[in-house]
Amino acid sequence: MGLALLITALVVAEWGPLLSLDGEVARWLHGHAVTEPGLTHANRLLSDWVWDPWTMRALTALAAAVVWLRGERPLALWVAATSAVGSAAQQALKWAVDRDRPRWPDPVDSAHFAAFPSGHALTATVTCGLLLWLVHSRRARPWLRRTAVAVAAVSVAGVGFTRLWLGVHWGSDVMGGWLLGGALVWLSTALFRRLALSRGW
Repeated sequence: MGLALLITALVVAEWGPLLSLDGEVARWLHGHAVTEPGLTHANRLLSDWVWDPWTMRALTALAAAVVWLRGERPLALWVAATSAVGSAAQQALKWAVDRDRPRWPDPVDSAHFAAFPSGHALTATVTCGLLLWLVHSRRARPWLRRTAVAVAAVSVAGVGFTRLWLGVHWGSDVMGGWLLGGALVWLSTALFRRLALSRGW
């Protein structure tokens, strides 16, 4: 939580070293994106379809539905509510911080609304965090847990890379999305455990 608040504060304050690093990374990646159209196209497919926020939300909804059908209705509602809070929080932060996205004379992709935090990174982190919580708390088989961890790690890291490669986010936008999403999952799961113990869920 502390790191999430710190990076948000640094972005709002427009801290020079952070902005400088953001600019260097963005320019370096954009230069490669322009000269490697095949890889850029692959990143667009991953960003727009595989790891799109709506794909992630659909996965969360599916998981919540499965949990609901298994009779764990408080847990199902909690998972769905956490996903909704994540979506609302990132939109509110985008509006409050109102950070400009990178601008290029030769863009390879486009995105709208403010830059910080990355909605793709935050949503993927929340979705993967919740799904890992469900897999581990329900004592899934070891192979399934290992597979879930690997898929989650690739997805969270991968979606962040695609947003940077496509030149629609600064590095700190992605980092902010990861940290804020992780903080939300941590707070949500900790609170649910307390409520479950006190209410016998």
